[in-house]
Amino acid sequence: MPDPSVPPPLSGIRVIELGQLIAGPFGAQLLGDFGAEIIKVEAPGMPDPARGWGAAKKNGIGLYWPIIGRNKTSLTLNLREPEGQNILKDLAATADVLVENFRPGTLERWGIGPDVLHAINPRLIITRVSGYGQTGPESHKAGYASVGEAKGGLRYLIGEPDRLPSRAGVSLGDTMTGTFAALGTMMALYARERSGKGQIVDAAIYETVMAFIEGLIPEYAIAGHTRERSGPILPKVAPSGVYPCKDGIVIIGANQDGPFRRLAEMCGADWASDERYATHDARGENQAELDDRITAWTRQRTVAEVLLACEKHGVPCGPVNRAREMLEDAHIKARKAIIRMVHPVMGDVPMQGVFPKLSQTPGRATLPAPELGEHTEKILSGLGKTPVEIEALRKRGII
Repeated sequence: MPDPSVPPPLSGIRVIELGQLIAGPFGAQLLGDFGAEIIKVEAPGMPDPARGWGAAKKNGIGLYWPIIGRNKTSLTLNLREPEGQNILKDLAATADVLVENFRPGTLERWGIGPDVLHAINPRLIITRVSGYGQTGPESHKAGYASVGEAKGGLRYLIGEPDRLPSRAGVSLGDTMTGTFAALGTMMALYARERSGKGQIVDAAIYETVMAFIEGLIPEYAIAGHTRERSGPILPKVAPSGVYPCKDGIVIIGANQDGPFRRLAEMCGADWASDERYATHDARGENQAELDDRITAWTRQRTVAEVLLACEKHGVPCGPVNRAREMLEDAHIKARKAIIRMVHPVMGDVPMQGVFPKLSQTPGRATLPAPELGEHTEKILSGLGKTPVEIEALRKRGII
């Protein structure tokens, strides 16, 4: 069991977050979950739109904000004004990491680009998240997750083959890129331990998406094969898909020989010795027919009955959960994969926990998402600003 008195692994690392919406802030959230101090910078009177976005709200606040805003403090600062830029420079001198997801060139236009910041603090890691990256002929373009998912090859693959490409119900391109941004930041921090120098982490949404498309590129370049939309299945990988039951649906993945033999036994069938299904390649060639046979078996049973049978026979299987089911799932509860935080405005908020789980120095969700500018005075005081100076900055619209 971890010792609660031992600080989380990133304790003592100070991160300035200049991002908005999801990609940059999600990466910073991951760092904050493992103990980094996150100072979120927002323009006075112009909060991060993520505070109000989402399909559902409470007291005017989007219900994603308590998650992506957790473990952060909030500083209001007008970076379009020289006084605000100077304060950012002072803050950067005290920081280990700066995360931003503006369009490339924005920091340079404001006079706070990497050359300026590294002159002030050579150890600073500058993590830059964008749609197309910091270089190349398209780097200047605005890029949202949807565009990056399309350019990176993912969006074409999502949906049914006889319809236009669809999308996942969440912003995968953003969160995947935020994850890569956090990973790159950690590698840069590790490299700094040896070199003593900071560097730039360049995380592009479309490139992150490309990292997840498996063998799609060489399949075309070498074999002339283009993957197409295939709905709930992976072509030539069977059985692996969604199967209807009396009262719902389940996922079954039994495409390897061992699990497939156990599946056949569970269904009371001799499929494992049938040459049409005896090997992985054969099952792929007869995928539709095999799925129909499995469906005929699952349709006669409830979800609970199928799950129990699969567990008994060692067949990979699981429910297709919504939030309702996840909140009641015994395994999710046992692993504390859903936690609760008390937000000062929204009250008790259930949310996903801190992942991955570290055995000795686990991450923690301890600080609720801040109100806009909630920590401005405290942060500026830490930079040596007096109450009189802080009030003057406020009157001039700098904070």
